[in-house]
Amino acid sequence: MSPKKVLLITYYWPPAGGSGVQRWVKFCKYLREFGWEPIVYTPSNPEPPAIDKTLVKDIPDDITILKRPIWEPYSLYKKLLGMKKDAKLGAGLMKQEKGSSLLQKLSIWMRGNLFIPDARKFWIRPSVKYLTAYLEQHQVDAIATTGPPHSMHMIGLGVKENTGIPWLADFRDPWTNIDFFEDLSLSKWARNIHHRLEKKVLEQADSVTVIGPTMKKEFEEIVDKKISIITNGYDEDDFRDIAVAPSEDHFLLSHIGMMTPTRNPETLWQALTELNAESDEFRNKFRLQLIGKIDITIREKILHYSLEQNVDIIDYVPHDKIIRMQKESDALLLVINESPNANLLLPGKLFEYLAARKPIICLSPVEGDVCYVLDKTKAGILINTYDKEALKTHLRQLFNQWKEGNISSNNESIDEFSRKNLTQQLASQLDHLIS
Repeated sequence: MSPKKVLLITYYWPPAGGSGVQRWVKFCKYLREFGWEPIVYTPSNPEPPAIDKTLVKDIPDDITILKRPIWEPYSLYKKLLGMKKDAKLGAGLMKQEKGSSLLQKLSIWMRGNLFIPDARKFWIRPSVKYLTAYLEQHQVDAIATTGPPHSMHMIGLGVKENTGIPWLADFRDPWTNIDFFEDLSLSKWARNIHHRLEKKVLEQADSVTVIGPTMKKEFEEIVDKKISIITNGYDEDDFRDIAVAPSEDHFLLSHIGMMTPTRNPETLWQALTELNAESDEFRNKFRLQLIGKIDITIREKILHYSLEQNVDIIDYVPHDKIIRMQKESDALLLVINESPNANLLLPGKLFEYLAARKPIICLSPVEGDVCYVLDKTKAGILINTYDKEALKTHLRQLFNQWKEGNISSNNESIDEFSRKNLTQQLASQLDHLIS
């Protein structure tokens, strides 16, 4: 029996790096085991936030990958802000260097009001035309789109309308409830269009998947249909045969991934400053490692609190090295955005933290979806973002455990978050879609 075929429409694909790539690369890695053959449609010349060639190893052999050129307005954006042509753009509204506040505001207004749903909008019409013609000659059983960028969903909508092929829309992040949506300086007209397009995608998709229970609840309040949850996860293959020796020189707390302006907890910098003042040993042996793109405001806080001795900032590194760096750490830091949608945030890094089997410190302004995972797995502690004393107490406790050589994590029940098990859930969704 020949495998069923699913056409995946995605902006992010290796050698692009970052969290937006990994979810569907891992799905594609395991889909064949559950009777589905993926066909990938992706831009030939995207503007990814980073390059990570190590993810190429996860792409199945002989997979069909369709690549078409995309035009994006980023060359104009960079020129407006005085950026170099080869400069990488941060996700969300993150900026790594200081710039003119007036030009920044103008660029944000343009982004929110002229490029709807996002700057990849110019790829929608040519992609619908190309894929409609392609599917006349090449049969597939289902279509899947993954966003953001939500222009991918608009392509899926157009192809579904032209072909009638069942369509699954997968949301890795919210649309109108994403953390920076209210910072886009939206006109009433633009805001209404975003909400109308979001609702249309949710209504017209034959199946919708999201990464957590709060996003599911919010989408089900927009449309009268069942929304399914498939969380992010970890790939067991990534963690095999990685032997690391614990550091005896420094206690190492690591944060993996972007730190945006809304992931800049004042209490963290205050707690570290006070712990340094209270203990020479802590000041000399505690290290915080920030791995990934860092907003300029985080760098300014580190300088403001004179924490340069304790904080190492490391730019984006390949995924395979990130896995090793997590396992070399003594504890792992997860910072949930200080934003209105904090309760629905469930970062992909959390699940790889689980697989690293190190104690997790989560700073969050609310007990949201992340709290459910931490409670279920017993993998770490959630501390309110604004509770400096609780953070100091826990950091001191972990530091003392490290000195005594008995720091450990009691991770339980993490198998359900393996990429293979999650792909089986996706395959079941696709099977139901075409039944």
